[in-house]
Amino acid sequence: MLTPKMKSLISQLWDNFWSGGIANPLTAIEQISYLLFMRRLDEVDSKLKKDAEWTGEKYNSVFTGKFISPVTKEKLNKQTLRWSHFKQLEGGEMLTHVQAKVFPFIKQINGGNSVFAKYMADAVFIIPKPSLLVEAVNIIDALYSEIEKQTQAGQTFHDTQGDMYEFLLSEISSSGKNGQFRTPRHIIKLMCELVSPKMGETIGDPACGTGGFLLGAYQYILTTHTSKNHITEDEDGFKHGFGDKLTDKRLWAALRKKTFFGYDFDTTMVRIGLMNLMLHGITHPNIERSDTLSKKYNEDNYYDVILANPPFKGSIDAGDINENLSLKTKKTELLFVNRIINSLKIGGHAAVIVPDGVLFGSSNAHRNLRKMLIEDCELQGVISMPSGVFKPYAGVSTAIIVFVKGGSTERVWFYDMQADGYSLDDKRDKINVNDLPDIVKEWKVRSKNPNDDRKAKHFFVPVQEIVDNKYDLSINRYKEVDYTPPQYDKPEVILNKIQGLEDEINKEIQILKELK
Repeated sequence: MLTPKMKSLISQLWDNFWSGGIANPLTAIEQISYLLFMRRLDEVDSKLKKDAEWTGEKYNSVFTGKFISPVTKEKLNKQTLRWSHFKQLEGGEMLTHVQAKVFPFIKQINGGNSVFAKYMADAVFIIPKPSLLVEAVNIIDALYSEIEKQTQAGQTFHDTQGDMYEFLLSEISSSGKNGQFRTPRHIIKLMCELVSPKMGETIGDPACGTGGFLLGAYQYILTTHTSKNHITEDEDGFKHGFGDKLTDKRLWAALRKKTFFGYDFDTTMVRIGLMNLMLHGITHPNIERSDTLSKKYNEDNYYDVILANPPFKGSIDAGDINENLSLKTKKTELLFVNRIINSLKIGGHAAVIVPDGVLFGSSNAHRNLRKMLIEDCELQGVISMPSGVFKPYAGVSTAIIVFVKGGSTERVWFYDMQADGYSLDDKRDKINVNDLPDIVKEWKVRSKNPNDDRKAKHFFVPVQEIVDNKYDLSINRYKEVDYTPPQYDKPEVILNKIQGLEDEINKEIQILKELK
């Protein structure tokens, strides 16, 4: 959880970029991400080196050897490219050093043929003034000092860094860039609990943005391979671990290189997503620039797990829509669910956030999608979320749908989430009421404890009833609400009360008249 000081430092960082001439939030976060990456790269390398010395293993530092700058043509000692080195330079020298030497170095950090290098090839470091760079470096150092304090107080490093990065990313959402709204991390954690991603599975997100769902799945898998004495619980009630039981290097290699796959249509978001995953330990992330609704994308029957929060609004040109998408519509919120179904292997699981309109919309495309979820998949659950979950960036009402590709749907589990642990206003302050732990608990025992009480928070609905209601998946269609008719006094009692009030008013008026 971010301290007030950290929030203040991040706000100061934004203000400095704005006054320094970088007003576009997406551009600013990209430049800030480069600096965070430089800082974290130095820190991680130093830690791995110390760990290797302690275990007696050999470690090849990324800062070992020489680097020839493509800008200056100099043969540089890589040690001079560390954050800890260049942060001590004078402002003008620091800016030149970072622009011409450090930035070209990090662009190819995973090798010239890596996905990271591919999307960083035309990236540009555009911080224009020495003073802005010096200020940014100092603030980022101060932020990491605060993270260290939080870590010593019991928070995990990745959680606090994740909170910091999300707070930075929220500026993109508030500006409405690309219609993207970040998914709160506690909702991501909930969705990971619902689909339980496992080691060895391929996990994807067809509209990954900054990679939040991929990181959530990564953290979930690490936690399932952590010793009980190393498990911690966060403020939202979710367990965390760091994977100490993963002792086979081949498993770590598979996890970091061959497990997580994301796509986004915006190059800047791809770069940010790549850096975000690398900052969190996924050393060789697989995030590509692609419009997964277009004809150019063809990865059907590929993923074991998909976690996603696709764009809620917008449409695509009919001529660009992939012919394998069977829905006759241009609405992206429908097409993305169609894409996710196609991309899953038979038996693959998905948890997807959709706007409420997907659940009850009356168009043929809406009904056909719901029919697809019921008849071509096993629709396991619909978790209705309150509209404030995405505030202050959006007030739209949403739901999480959970399904398995293939099989048949016999009944659907509904849950009426009324609180997510935060106030549902723009402030989103932490509160004590939180349905998320209960959702996880009830989800895991739902088959052993079937509940048909429509007045409860969660209950099952038989599939035939859903079909009879034109495949309507809105919880309000099925939930029963206790209604107690209001009790009114008899008319003569009400009239007597009114007469008494009128007499009292007349008395007060008479007193006022006598005062004249």
